[in-house]
Amino acid sequence: MKITREEVEYVAHLARLALTPEEAAEFTGQLGQILGYFDKLGQLDTSAVEPTRHAIDIVNAFRDDRVTESYDSDTALQNGPSREGPFFRVPKIIE
Repeated sequence: MKITREEVEYVAHLARLALTPEEAAEFTGQLGQILGYFDKLGQLDTSAVEPTRHAIDIVNAFRDDRVTESYDSDTALQNGPSREGPFFRVPKIIE
């Protein structure tokens, strides 16, 4: 697929980019090469390739749910910098 300089300038306008004429010419060539690679990919025979979600098999790494004892307040709060009753004490951020 061939891309024109006017198309590059139009996309730059939509993206609110101010391109110099040299940059527009450079990007026209670069985008033309990128689109050429996509044309090559479109020529590949992929009829025997199964669609996949990921390039590699992904195994679920979650553990089984288990009911366990939770920490009591004193144990849970012992590493906090400051506490007030059964809560962490934090600086006020809302006036």
